[in-house]
Amino acid sequence: MSEQINPLWNHFIRAVQEEVKPALGCTEPVSLALACAIAAEHLPGEVTQIDAWVSPNLMKNGLGVTVPGTGMVGLPIAAALGAIGGNAQAGLEVLKDASGEALAKAKALLQAGRVQVKLQEPCDEILYSRACVHAGNTSAMVTIAGGHTRVVEIVCQGETRFVLNEQPGEMGCDPLVVFSHTTLSQIVEFVEQVPFDAIRFILEAARLNDALSREGLSGKWGLHIGATLHKQRARGWMAQDIGSDIVIRTSAASDARMGGATLPAMSNSGSGNQGITATMPVVVVAEYVQADDERLARALMLSHLAAIYIHYQLPRLSALCAATTAAMGAAAGMAWLMGGNYQTIAMAIGSMIGDVSGIICDGASNSCAMKVSTSVGSAWKAVMMALDDSAVTGNEGIVAHDVEQSIANLCSLACRSMQATDQQIIEIMASKV
Repeated sequence: MSEQINPLWNHFIRAVQEEVKPALGCTEPVSLALACAIAAEHLPGEVTQIDAWVSPNLMKNGLGVTVPGTGMVGLPIAAALGAIGGNAQAGLEVLKDASGEALAKAKALLQAGRVQVKLQEPCDEILYSRACVHAGNTSAMVTIAGGHTRVVEIVCQGETRFVLNEQPGEMGCDPLVVFSHTTLSQIVEFVEQVPFDAIRFILEAARLNDALSREGLSGKWGLHIGATLHKQRARGWMAQDIGSDIVIRTSAASDARMGGATLPAMSNSGSGNQGITATMPVVVVAEYVQADDERLARALMLSHLAAIYIHYQLPRLSALCAATTAAMGAAAGMAWLMGGNYQTIAMAIGSMIGDVSGIICDGASNSCAMKVSTSVGSAWKAVMMALDDSAVTGNEGIVAHDVEQSIANLCSLACRSMQATDQQIIEIMASKV
């Protein structure tokens, strides 16, 4: 990275590099799989028992999601496969190299009743997993907290091997601290002026998530929403236009990701669905306007950075479906590609806050693709309105006259009143187990 770049821009670039990463599978089960893989790496023999404890929110996002390559749902198979076949150095792609033999052993461990995943109570962390993996008479325990890959402690045979020692306020992703002093207008200025070579890396998001979308269109995964809409469009029930392309291609990527396809998603803020949502609408619009790689990279950077900026003001996991905030980033990227300016972008985001702010997160599952499709549909509608100088006004609901205040209003709901909603959602889901 050039030392001549504005220091604030360097922070933006590092924040995107930290928060936009490849992830194979839903990141909550994957986080537990990573804890198990790291623990198993410290053991001399074959895994014989796994005991794990997770936070309520991590449990919520692990109950109904398919683990890639397994055809199975839930945290126990993620824990077992992570311990037996996981790559402890691969972060959110911990399961990418798991073999058929490892999967067979993981399933055998489950069938023998040797894998237990329980709620950690009490638990102050939203993201928390603790895995104690046994190999005969030896054991290792790994704790991840505060982030999907943030290892805070490793204990082997009762001896502490590692403890994360951070100063207050560091919490893993230092570049994000800058967002407390950042505005959306600064992000737009950065995207328009930063040297292309400094942000070229973001094009990998388009490559990975488009490949996932193409896989989803096969119709084999999840609720196959994208493939179904594509089929219905061919029958004449939907228009063949850019709006339907955005919904179909984005939904298809989420179908594949939630249905257990063994392809990585480029994530955003620790979520594959957020990464897909921030990427695919921009890719579709870029194709329609025949944008070159530089314009696509700038639009993707705007989308992903705006999504991170909004999500920074939220709890890491909450009752607010974060596909909605990722789609606000996509709205910014699409509006910019279509000739919109900062005011256009602000209007589009404000309209989305007036539209989809009530969508709840009731755990990771195939139905996430429905919420993704709704969110990107709202984004396209808001962009169309903004390009015609129309938007939800500051006189209506939680939308304010200033986009920064609108974002703050939305995020305050998730941080305060929606915490009770989150608890009730978890109680409802736990009653099904």
